[in-house]
Amino acid sequence: MAVHEVTFPITDPAEILKLRAGDEVTVQGHIIGIRDRTQIRIFDQGMEPPMDLRGAFLLHTAPNVRKIADGKYEKICIGMVRFTEPLGAQYGVRAICGKGGFPDEAIEPMQRLGMVYFAIVGGAAALETTQIEEIEEVAWEELMPECLWKFRVKDFGPLTVGIDAHGNSLYRDVQTRARAKLEELYARL
Repeated sequence: MAVHEVTFPITDPAEILKLRAGDEVTVQGHIIGIRDRTQIRIFDQGMEPPMDLRGAFLLHTAPNVRKIADGKYEKICIGMVRFTEPLGAQYGVRAICGKGGFPDEAIEPMQRLGMVYFAIVGGAAALETTQIEEIEEVAWEELMPECLWKFRVKDFGPLTVGIDAHGNSLYRDVQTRARAKLEELYARL
């Protein structure tokens, strides 16, 4: 396992190719918060996203925020397979992050498009919130809380590369080992 620090948005796709399944990553720069309703608006309703997603790190989140007097948002707690390929192919997204993992059908498009999936610990939203320096932009507020969020982050992570751009997947590996173990246990019965 290697340890990396990566700044987003990525301008050189080779940066993603350095990451291998199982590596640890800490993120600097910007993260875009996205949820299902925003992806449905983009792909099913044909609306162009109001933020540049090229080289982006997308965090699957619907944050808990409070609107403050100057019209900005204050963070309280920041806690998609169908859209993976079009996000990478049409908008140049390079990383997707979540706590649920991705199934095998996401591996091939991620490999072909030079994308990675970062695994984040579930239940760590309070810690993640401290790593967000500012909410810089909010788009499609009418979808609240599932609008697009642009967060400036510092030392976001540590994250684990769950699926890399070379076709390796920790999720697939665990499933394969679990099936083998089950077969071994059934054989003993």
